[in-house]
Amino acid sequence: MSDSQLVIRPARTSDIKAIRSIIDTYVLGRRLLAKETVTLYETVQEFTVAEYEGEVVGCGALHILWEDLAEVRTVAVMEKMRGKGVGNAIISNIVERAKEIGVARIFCLTFETDFFGRNGFEIIEGTPVEPEVYQQLLRSYDEGIAEFLDLERVKPNTLGNTRMLRVL
Repeated sequence: MSDSQLVIRPARTSDIKAIRSIIDTYVLGRRLLAKETVTLYETVQEFTVAEYEGEVVGCGALHILWEDLAEVRTVAVMEKMRGKGVGNAIISNIVERAKEIGVARIFCLTFETDFFGRNGFEIIEGTPVEPEVYQQLLRSYDEGIAEFLDLERVKPNTLGNTRMLRVL
């Protein structure tokens, strides 16, 4: 696969069916948390997709948590395209978008520690925000933020992922 054949671009609403299909394989393997289809449509502007030969073959999302902090979410690549640099291209695009927005740190919860480690993320303990910010984040309805804060109410639904952070 040549780089010229791989297109990394913002997701469109018409991509949601393909995104749904890709992430469902990871949900079944308990490598990603399930997301409702309506949530995918509501957050389509957060998603980046990788397209190869006209087919969406990977995705990833950038979710802003706070002024200087965002989360990489829902990074997934079709099984047949794994190991070909698609995930790296998605992360690279997400990092550039984060910089453009003004984010200084990107957080993720993942089982794929080797992959994210190769992309500049380091394993951390705890929640990397000040107490005042933590108190503000508690007001969010977003389940991903509840996971980020390591709240007890989400523990039965989480997969036991490793917390990682990349400073930009």
